[in-house]
Amino acid sequence: MRGWRPATEEALYGPRGFYRRPEGPAGHFRTSVHASPLFAGAVARLLRLVDEALGHPAELAFVDLGAGRGELVGAVLKALPAEVASRARGYAVERAARPAGLDHRIEWLPQPPPGVTGLLFANEWLDNVPVDVVEVDAHGVPRLVLVAPDGTESLGEPVGGADAHWLQKWWPLPPPADSSSSAEGLRAEIGLPRDTAWASAVAALGRGLAVAVDYGHDAGARPPFGTLTGFREGRETAPVPDGSCDITAHVALDACALPGGRLLSQREALRTLGVSGDRPPLTLAATDPAAYVRALAGAGEAAELTARGGLGDFGWLTQPVGIPDPFPLPDPPPDPLPTQEEPSP
Repeated sequence: MRGWRPATEEALYGPRGFYRRPEGPAGHFRTSVHASPLFAGAVARLLRLVDEALGHPAELAFVDLGAGRGELVGAVLKALPAEVASRARGYAVERAARPAGLDHRIEWLPQPPPGVTGLLFANEWLDNVPVDVVEVDAHGVPRLVLVAPDGTESLGEPVGGADAHWLQKWWPLPPPADSSSSAEGLRAEIGLPRDTAWASAVAALGRGLAVAVDYGHDAGARPPFGTLTGFREGRETAPVPDGSCDITAHVALDACALPGGRLLSQREALRTLGVSGDRPPLTLAATDPAAYVRALAGAGEAAELTARGGLGDFGWLTQPVGIPDPFPLPDPPPDPLPTQEEPSP
């Protein structure tokens, strides 16, 4: 048996890992990218805001980190106006092989390209950066959770070193001296690998904006028993590290944030970028019925992307690099982050 982090790494990204399967992530769960083309349109508008903040560089990068099968980067390039598209260069960062038929303008890479200027966008990437799980034992001691290939768990050694320091700062568990039997079974997920992965991704950007979009939690509302789960064929399932299902855990985005970073809800971010679930006026139905139907369908898709208790609660972590944050928003307290991945229908 071994910790959840190495077990998940192999189950997701090993030679026969879940993310190397031909159907890709869209065959098992539904993200904002798959929910509506409005999402890619909004990201394209964000790329144009970044372009303006950068002074319209000769080459404008869009880096899709955790690109799946390249759905988002392809749609963003198509949504750009001609003048911006002529300067844009798309990068899909993914461990799986390049899919057949992908737009020739998109470069397929295993790591973010270094030093580019533009927008780095990581949609539901951090939740699949593997993490270890800890559980409080009967004596109040947080121990590493070990797992077998069939999902059977047992408790290992006490947590120490950098992992213990991260827990103390970002997800504190009751100290053994103060614990009672009621603390037994409390869990946490050590987000340090995600903090490191995000810092590395941001460091690869020369100038521009880095954005991480994910479901998660903040320091005021950590889930007492953790969030580790699995998804298979659109349904939530027990996490089993054998390559048969996605293995995911919610993200402590507040811990990932670097100096100058800001947390928004997807609802706030998308509405700023022009995605609103407001119904079209009924007068349009009388003057242009076809346009009314199209507008109504778009409003329904926008409502799904911005819904409370759903995709709208996803967190957006924005990290400017060498430019002001291009989101024209004040800094209100962020909305609560979500508690559930959106399964496919």
